[in-house]
Formats: sequence, C-alpha cells, structure tokens
Amino acid sequence: MILCTRLILYLCFFQPGIMSGIIKKTLIDLEFPSVLEQIASRCNTSKGKEASLKVSPLKSRDEIIRSLGVTSEYLSSFSNENRIPNHGFESIDEEIKLLKIENTILEPESFKKIVHIVNTAVTHKKFYKKFKEYYPLLFEETIPLEENKEIPQWVGDVIDRFGEIRDDASIELNQIRHQIKETRAKINQSFGGAIQRYQASDYLDEIKESIVENRRVLAVKAMYRRKVKGSVLGSSKTGSIVFIEPEIVLQYSRKLAHLEYDETEEIQRVLKALTDLLRPYADLITRYQTFLFNTDLTAAKAKYARDINALLPDINDDQNLFLREAYHPLLYLNNTRQGQKTWPQTIHLHSENRIIVISGPNAGGKSITLKTIGLLQLMLQSGILIPVHERSTVCFFDRILTDIGDNQSIENHLSTYSYRLKNMNGFLKKCNDGTLFLIDEFGTGSDPELGGALAEIFLEVFYERGSFGVITTHYANLKLLADELPYATNANMLFDSRTLKPRFQLETGQPGSSFTFEVAQQNGIPYSLINRARKKIERGKIRFDATIAKMQKERNKMAKTGSRLQEEESRAREEADRLEKINSKMKAKLEKYQVLYDHNQRMIRLGNKVNSAAEKYFKDKKKRPLVSELLRLVETENSKRKKKSTQEMNAEKEGQYKLEREVHQQLKTIRKEKKVKKELAVKAKPSPNFKIGDRVRLIDGKAVGSIDSLEKNKAVVNYGMFITNVSITQLELVEPKK
Repeated sequence: MILCTRLILYLCFFQPGIMSGIIKKTLIDLEFPSVLEQIASRCNTSKGKEASLKVSPLKSRDEIIRSLGVTSEYLSSFSNENRIPNHGFESIDEEIKLLKIENTILEPESFKKIVHIVNTAVTHKKFYKKFKEYYPLLFEETIPLEENKEIPQWVGDVIDRFGEIRDDASIELNQIRHQIKETRAKINQSFGGAIQRYQASDYLDEIKESIVENRRVLAVKAMYRRKVKGSVLGSSKTGSIVFIEPEIVLQYSRKLAHLEYDETEEIQRVLKALTDLLRPYADLITRYQTFLFNTDLTAAKAKYARDINALLPDINDDQNLFLREAYHPLLYLNNTRQGQKTWPQTIHLHSENRIIVISGPNAGGKSITLKTIGLLQLMLQSGILIPVHERSTVCFFDRILTDIGDNQSIENHLSTYSYRLKNMNGFLKKCNDGTLFLIDEFGTGSDPELGGALAEIFLEVFYERGSFGVITTHYANLKLLADELPYATNANMLFDSRTLKPRFQLETGQPGSSFTFEVAQQNGIPYSLINRARKKIERGKIRFDATIAKMQKERNKMAKTGSRLQEEESRAREEADRLEKINSKMKAKLEKYQVLYDHNQRMIRLGNKVNSAAEKYFKDKKKRPLVSELLRLVETENSKRKKKSTQEMNAEKEGQYKLEREVHQQLKTIRKEKKVKKELAVKAKPSPNFKIGDRVRLIDGKAVGSIDSLEKNKAVVNYGMFITNVSITQLELVEPKK
C-alpha cells in the first residue's frame, strides 16, 4: 500500500509541467505531498485515496472558493445534529467497463455493488435536498444527479439481499428449481429405502453412508459389494468399505444433473438480460461513483481539518495575507502525538509590507515559519482548510516560488550555490506582482560579501516588480536593505539569551541577532574557544550584533510591559462595567420599591378614610353621609387618575406587577427554604416515644390536644371541639401522661 501511494505521488508530482502557475519543485519543497498522504489516510474508499493523492492547486479563484466552501460545510456537520450519511462503497470500475461492452454478463456480486452505489448516491441527494439551508454548496453538487429508483428495483427482482438468484427471477427458473426439489426429495426417499433394506441384511458398515463426489453413497462391507446393485464410486483406504450409489437412485441423479445444468443456463440468461437492462445507465452509474468518491475526498479533507483545528478564513481581493496564530499542520500533528507544544506564528503581508526579511539564531524556527506560510498557501489554493485563527484573512497568488534547503543537483554536477543561482534565474524570469516567493538562507553558498551583494540585487529586483515574499538570512546587508525599503520590513525569531534557548516566536519590526556564540555555548562548545573566536572578528561587528541583541531584549521587555498593561486595563474596564451594571440594577430596584411604597402609602391613607367612614356609620347608622363620603373618596381618586397618562399608568402597573412578582417569588423561596430547614430539623431531632394520653400539638400549631389512640405511625388527637388523624412525625410532645 505504501509503495502504491509513493508511485501515485511520483506520477502526480514528478512529471514535467506547471500546475496553475505553481511548479512541482514548490510542492516538494513545502512537503505538500505529505499533507496529501495524511488526507488519503482519512479516506474510506480506494477511489477516494487515489483522488486525494492527485489534489493540486486549482486554476481559478471560483474553483478554490467553491472547494473550500464545500469542505467547510462538511466540517460543520461534525458539530451539529444533521450528520451527513455514510458514503462508503466498493469501486465498480471493472463493472462499468463490462457494461460498455456488448454481450458481457455481470456477476451477482457486481449487481450488489452497483445497487449500493445507486442507493447511497440517492440517499445523499435526498439528504442534501432536505437540509439545503445547512449545506447549500453540497446540495448544488447533487443537482446534476438523476434520482434513479428502477435500478435497485430491477436488481431486487432478480437477486436477493444475500446475493443469490431468486426463484421467481423467471418462470423457467422457478419451474426448474421446483423440479430439482422434487427430484432431490425422490433421491432422499429412494436412498432411505436402500439403507433400510441393506441394513436389515447386514450389508452396511457402521457408518452406513457417506458423500463421494458430492453424491450420497452407501458404505457397503467389501465382502457384500456384489450383493448391492449400483455404481461403485470408491473405497476406503483399508479397502474394508466400498462406496456404492444404489441403482434405484442413479436414474434420479442423472435427471438432477440435467436439471442443474438447465438451472445454470437459465441463471446466465437472466443475468445477461439484467446486464442488458442496466447497460444504458452506465454513464449515470459512473456519475454516481464519481460523486461518491468526491464526497469521500471532501470528507477526508474535513476530517483532516478537524484534526489540525483548521477553518475557512476570510478571503479578500486586496492582496492582503494576514495569518494569525498559524500552525504548520505536519509539525502540529507530530507534536500532538508526542505530547509537545507547537508554537503558532503570526505574519502579515500587504501592499505596504510586501517583503519580510526574517533573521535570528539557527534552530530558532526561521525555516519552519517560512514553510508554514508557503504550505498553508498551497493548501488554501488546493481547496484544503488551514489551521489559523478565525480572524485571519487570505488572498491568492498566481505563482508560488521556493528556494528552500541544500539542493545539490548531482545529475547535473552542480554545486549548491550553482543550483541556487540557476533557481534565482528562474525567479527573475517569473516574478511579478502576483508572485509569492519564499527563500531560505538567502545568499548563502558563496563568499559572504560577494554572495550577500548579489542577493541584495536580487531582492531589489523582486521588490521593484511588486512581488510578495519572505526570506530568511543572516546577512547584515539584507537586514539593512529591508530597513531602507519602504514596503519591506525586518522580523526576528526571539531568543532567550539567559537560558540560551530559542522561543520559536516571530516578531516583526526589527532584525534579530544570530546569537552565534550563544548557540555555540548551548551546544557545548568550550567557552575558551568561543572567547578566542570573539577576538578574531572585528570589534565593530561584535558591537553591532550585541546592539541588535540588546535592542531585541529591550523590545521583549516593552512587549511584556505593554501586554501586562493591556491586561490590567482590560481587567479594570471589566470591573468598571460590572460595577456599572450592579449600580444600574440597584437603582432600578430602588425606583421600583419607591413606586411600591408610594402606592402602599396611598392605599393606607385611603383605607383609613374608609375605616373612619365605617366607624361613623357604626355609631349613627346614617347611610346617606356614608354614601356621600364614599362617593367623594372615589371621585377624588378618579380625578388623580385622570392626571396620569395612559402610558404612565401602564408603566406604573407593569412596575408594580413586576415588583410584586419578585417579592412573591422571594417569599416563595424563603418559605421553601424554611420548610426544608424545618423538615431537616424534624429529621435530625429524635422522635419522642408517644403514648396514649400524652398532651401534644402540631409542630407549626398552637392548639394542644391529647392522644386517644396510636396505630402505624398515626395518632388520633382529641382537641375537645374536634378530633383529627395525623402522622406522629408532625407532632411535638407538650406534656407526657401522668
């Protein structure tokens, strides 16, 4: 399987030609085939694996966006309830070839595979039609597919679910099989009679019968073989037993053989008729299979995206590439398996910052950062989701050019530097404003001053042509050039000089020190040798490198301070917002309580006036003054109500109702809590041993009674005026019986 995979990759990536402006060398440099291998491993079908290994950058923007959208929709199905149906199937390439050749006959197993593909494709078409609001692009993929119900019906009429030809596949086959059953019954009946007859004569061995050449035979003792009429089909190894087919069974066996031959012929005729029936649908069946292996490829891309936490970022038309918290997918999966941390990188290329020059120590992550940018761009333009933050934004490039690693051309007898010069010549021919170039260790392989000067000229040409790119270097002149060019910038890989370990984090805006001596010290080089090396180079170079390192440290401190201040500011803002919300709630609650208080005071005053009128009526029994006073009170209240607008009244009532509901809810909660506490207290308190005649009362009551009788944790309590039956758990002892 691995050999087959490698062969397909060779055929895909090592053949001459350019795919969508991206040459095969770029795909190999950025390890794109390894990504395809990982996607292929997540396919369910062999056809899906083949298709995934042939994935390459797409030619048009619309194709890329559609492919990304389809994969993103499938990825979303993993996290919602509308899971996409299973799409597994067996390849039917051979069956499709046979359908296109006249007079060919398919086997029953082939028909089963075809029906499975048809049913699976139709199931997907129905599913996407039902949930087209969730999966609009996937639904569009099924629109060209015709929904066929005849093929499964035709095959089901001939072949059962076990892959056997049905008895009623044809009238002739049904008759033949009926005759076969009758003949076999006669054979069994005749054979049974022969066993009884010869067993009674003691001609048979203990085993009585056996099977020879798929035929039932009698196990006859050798000494009696001439006494049993029939055909001898063999004997045992010792010769003590002779296997004979009885003569009475022979005529039925011959008839059975003819019937079985007729059955085989009729089955072939039925299968040929069924094959001819399906032959016009060969193209439709092919489209079904193509749809399903494309679905398998999409599903594999979605599974891969889920495993590397990939998503579909925003796509722009402004040549703005902002990869926030981007991960190298191969490194991420490898580190995840080993339980190690993978450091994400953030990089931004746009019209006013087209070229980034990355410097810093060896083993600090420069090359991985470079490859991350290139590989994610390749994946994106091949319709594969990328592991970046959701607020990233991306664009597309017409060309992606790479020069990564030590590439000695053995077959052409070229050195590393000669090969790189030849590569740069190709860059100079192809670079334009739609190009993304990625160069690792730019300018190396020759004399530092001469090679650095030539590299500087190359970089100026790329810049003048409006190309976008990222390079890594240790050359000071390239760092200075990046600082001078308006639309280029320096970046560095951070290094902790205290622990002598790289931090694997990219920081833009400033070149990085190579930390040559620090890295050497970390790798165990004696300090005495490092000190001797320091003395051999120019003092100005050391000061320059030390200044860069010092500036880098200061920048790190400032970044940490800024980050800390931002966090403190964020916390203070959150606390202020929280306090503001609490203040608003308290203010609203106070206003509600004030409204309720005013209302209650008014009701108290009104109640007092009504009470005074009632007392006066109680004394003098005069109705007219009472009615007059009540009418006056009502008219006074109505005149007050008229002063308020309808809106204010509604607002007041609503506020009152809300407050009353809140108070009522709080009272319910308090009562419930009290009840629970009382129940707990009752459970915790040991129950007294009640006796007839004891003076008791209910736990929440005041009336005292005496127990008249006790039965099954129930007590009949006599209160004098009435008698009640209660549980003893609800009683408390007031006075025991004397």
